[in-house]
Amino acid sequence: MGVPRTALVALAALLAGSVAARALETATLRMAAVGPDASVPGDPARPAEAVKDPTKDPTTKDPARDGVKDSTKDGTQPTTPDEAVGVPANASPAAPEAPAASDTAAAPVEPSDPQSAALYRRLTDTAPLLARLTGKEREAIRAFYALGAFKPVWIADGAYTAAAKAAAARLAAAGEDGLDARAYPVPTLPAAPKPDDAASQTAFLAAVAEADLKLSAAVALYARDARGGRVNLAAISRLITPSLDLPTADVVLTRIASAGPAAGEQLQSYNPHSAGYRALKARLASLRGPAPEAGGAAKGTTKATLRLPPGPVLRLGMRDPRVPLLRAHFGLETRSAGTLDTGPGEPDAYDTAVADAVQGFQRARGLAATGVLNAQTVLALAGSDGRGKAATGDEAALIVNMERWRWLPAELGPDYVLVNVPEYRLRVFRGGALRDEARVIVGKAESPTPIFSGAMEYAVVNPSWYVPPSILKTMLPKIAAYGGKTWGGYEVVRRGGQVSLRQPPGEKNALGFIKFMFPNAHAVYLHDTPNRSLFSASSRAFSHGCVRVDDPFRFAGTVLPEAWTSERLKKLIGKGERTIRLDQKLPVHLAYFTAYLDDLGQYRTAPDLYGYDAPMRAALGLPGGGGPAIAKAPKREPATRNAEAAPPRPQRPHVQTRQAARPLPRPAREEAGVVYADPDPWAGRAAPVVRGWW
Repeated sequence: MGVPRTALVALAALLAGSVAARALETATLRMAAVGPDASVPGDPARPAEAVKDPTKDPTTKDPARDGVKDSTKDGTQPTTPDEAVGVPANASPAAPEAPAASDTAAAPVEPSDPQSAALYRRLTDTAPLLARLTGKEREAIRAFYALGAFKPVWIADGAYTAAAKAAAARLAAAGEDGLDARAYPVPTLPAAPKPDDAASQTAFLAAVAEADLKLSAAVALYARDARGGRVNLAAISRLITPSLDLPTADVVLTRIASAGPAAGEQLQSYNPHSAGYRALKARLASLRGPAPEAGGAAKGTTKATLRLPPGPVLRLGMRDPRVPLLRAHFGLETRSAGTLDTGPGEPDAYDTAVADAVQGFQRARGLAATGVLNAQTVLALAGSDGRGKAATGDEAALIVNMERWRWLPAELGPDYVLVNVPEYRLRVFRGGALRDEARVIVGKAESPTPIFSGAMEYAVVNPSWYVPPSILKTMLPKIAAYGGKTWGGYEVVRRGGQVSLRQPPGEKNALGFIKFMFPNAHAVYLHDTPNRSLFSASSRAFSHGCVRVDDPFRFAGTVLPEAWTSERLKKLIGKGERTIRLDQKLPVHLAYFTAYLDDLGQYRTAPDLYGYDAPMRAALGLPGGGGPAIAKAPKREPATRNAEAAPPRPQRPHVQTRQAARPLPRPAREEAGVVYADPDPWAGRAAPVVRGWW
């Protein structure tokens, strides 16, 4: 006997009411998190209405409710009682909808203060504050203002506060850090209202609210861009996967608005702090020429350039024949004046007056304001590349590579490994100083080395190598029909219906005698190689994605615990696999810099191996952004792609052929005068012919 239709209709109405109540509870919790005027889900035009029901617990289980599909999750609502219980719509005539539970709730209360009310109304308006501001950032800005009762944070008594002026100055100088100041417009304050004119007063309050919110939006957007949020990296390549630490708008505004006159410095601090970034920044400043004077020599700024002869780094108290040139350049006295206790200083003494002038110049150019005359400061003073001729570098190349520094953590820390893929070089830093460096082999154009940061956890001596699934899948049909236990020197491993190939440890192993593991989604790592002759080539893009390290045991001595010296590690060769864990995880950064300053302060460029420069220029709106629209990686599986390629087959000997590498799309025309420097000037031989796959 079927269930009566009237009973089904009654049950459907009851369940529909439960679904409506659940949706209302979700809206109430969201309103409590972001403020009193959050929108009701499903009705963005109407503000959420306050619900105060102490008997309602959103975590309480409702058997009837839980047994019905929650229609709010897919954006659809039951149109008939039968649909609410899973009965098709054409099985029953439509029943009246349940009354909305929110009809009985009270509307949110607007602040009573006129200025706060104007700001509150502007936040409820859907008009954008800034073009690239996301909805999530706007919600965070709204939450920030809600905590302050919707009062302005940048404007007081019709004028900008000290924090607002400092932040605005930094936004206007965004170009110093390779950002576009036009993306962070500083709003103009409205004129004072006419007395006894209600309409003028209302318009003034609305204009103040608009200006305050737009300055907040500009500050939040600057902080996000300074940490690497300008470019959609997935559009450049899906193998560029850094973990960006993008600050939330409410955290940024809380920090900057409370900083007072130091707000500009606090905002600028969201940019990278690394020496490599600062060197590119100084190079960019020198290409653009001296900044306009702002207070004369006392500020450390001049209109002329100064070319100093070679010499050591100068610190306070030293004497050097270049000091008189610095004194004349900064408009200082030829010697410091004497006092009752001391006589006049010497003209060549690098005293407090000279150090202060140098420090002011460094601060104006965005360099580390130490007062020490180092190579970067000499470069900025001369407006040259330090080799006695005018700089001819490309501003766009500098900005692109400054942007890539934003992909790394803001603070690299004292200990880390940095691999610059286009340079084919690895560097180890310990205690903040360069400990060791080595040549590396990186991925080919059709199998690029991914760009990301990880943490090294352990090393394996005498490693085995399992053929990656991306390579193995092309061989599975033949291996499955093959009954033997070996395949061309590889062990055939069968477990639970799964077949894999394992290359045992040995001198011919594709990973060499040691590998260094920093677990990641790309399944790449650092390792040795049996084909060490390839390190003599000047261009070393030969691998299938992993990074092969020259002299890996010397490298091991710098990253593994002190007890594991290179001599002790070499004694383990041939004695079976051995895993050695690090005492602390060591950050590993696989980076992509095609323009950089080397350890001697010389500007160098490296070939754009994977064609990433042109799309980066296009994404940043820079010249030379033509060429390929998007740089795409080959179609492979990033989570399983491993170090090297397929093992040899056991068939009769034959001449092994290799598929020619697919040519990359030609990038945009290079600017005249740019020459790619050989990152290994001591490597004079051409690349040897590759005989193996590893």
